[in-house]
Amino acid sequence: MEEDTGALPRKEDFSRWYNEILWRAEIMDVRYPVKGLYVWYPHGFAVRKRAYGILRDLMDREHEETMFPLLIPETEFMKEATHIKGFEDEVYWVTHGGKNELDVPLALRPTSETAIYPMYSLWIRSHTDLPLKLYQIVNTFRYETKHTRPLIRLREITSFKEAHTVHATREEAAAQVEVALGLYREFYDSLRVPVIVSRRPDWDKFPGADYTIAVDTIMPDGKTLQIGTVHMLGDHFSRTYEITYEDADGEQQYAYQTCYGISERSIAAIISVHGDDKGLVLPPEVAPIQVVIVPIIVGKRRDEVLSAAAALEEELKEAGFVVRLDDRDMRPGAKYYHWEMRGVPLRIEIGPRDIDANTVVAVTRDGQKTKLDRRGVVEGVFSVLAGFREGIWATARQAMADRITVAATLEETAEAVKNGVAVVHWCGSQECAEKIETAVDASILGSDIRSDLITVSDGPCVACGDRGTSTLVARTY
Repeated sequence: MEEDTGALPRKEDFSRWYNEILWRAEIMDVRYPVKGLYVWYPHGFAVRKRAYGILRDLMDREHEETMFPLLIPETEFMKEATHIKGFEDEVYWVTHGGKNELDVPLALRPTSETAIYPMYSLWIRSHTDLPLKLYQIVNTFRYETKHTRPLIRLREITSFKEAHTVHATREEAAAQVEVALGLYREFYDSLRVPVIVSRRPDWDKFPGADYTIAVDTIMPDGKTLQIGTVHMLGDHFSRTYEITYEDADGEQQYAYQTCYGISERSIAAIISVHGDDKGLVLPPEVAPIQVVIVPIIVGKRRDEVLSAAAALEEELKEAGFVVRLDDRDMRPGAKYYHWEMRGVPLRIEIGPRDIDANTVVAVTRDGQKTKLDRRGVVEGVFSVLAGFREGIWATARQAMADRITVAATLEETAEAVKNGVAVVHWCGSQECAEKIETAVDASILGSDIRSDLITVSDGPCVACGDRGTSTLVARTY
């Protein structure tokens, strides 16, 4: 890809900035000739690979990874009326094999409940088979009719992590919901992406679920992005698909289930929350290159500088860092631009004066410059990256806090959602929700808020004046 050195649009113009950064930082190519399908560049896929490596490690603590087929027979897909109604406008159907019309049309999975649960009904026989906790990372397809946007609103979701668990009792399933939320919070803490957890209203829950709890972040334009959901399914699907077990007394019982998912929206969150006017800003945990070494060539000491840079590269690699020595025949400034755009957390410069002083210059992606003693460079890099990691975390949390506003009236709510999230009191009725949403041109996200940036309280409903509780209102993607 040809290097582009033009100025990136300012992040204040978020939509333009986001679209530009995807190709300039080599995250995704949007030119694939099917609307809503995009191609990962290797650099973007490497970010995804490292982020999903963290997610896999978290899931593997108590889940097993598996893989179910992409194609779902219509006979299985149509069994659960509430579920199919939620997806009926989004399903892609395969109707032919070659030139022959299929006896039973096959759905490309929009989500995998109807693929997985017929198998669970075969696998689960006894209470000793429970709990069953499986997950897969797969592509899913949804005929998205709204405005598509890479990583955010897609027709092929390329990186859908979905977990499906089965339990003996409702209480155990409800406890698993909390475990899942804990895993998701830990995942986003690792990415340094602040989140708000809330329970979706009944009309916005997952089709077929008892209730849905969602994980959101706030984007730079003030809209919220849902970046994870956890669903308590109760025994709804187990009754449809006959997922039963024999309890300790020899009685047949219906099982209780949960499911929960995260997609490549997690990568969109990393890009959007941390990026700046120079490009990506990547936490060291997900950066494909954590340290880039730029030799500063001056006069006749070229070979000496390159040799010192190569020795530094080898030492840092042995310490476990992902390092790149940029010895291309280019001006240092052009190299700085290249690696800043791609979000490399740390740049190390070494030139003749640094060799003479037995030091190197370390510059973090957020512009903090430090001189490190060459003899203790490994410890110095660990320390600088730790400080960088905490710095972007503090910046992201402050940015979120600045976009959360407590509102007591509809007028205040309307003003607040222009900047971010409004926290209002809401009585819980759908009638009042519709009044609020119409008045402020935004959506009720949910109540039962969990965030250390928000104080939850009771008070008069912003629409009717009856008793309400703290609720999130925002414009969404």
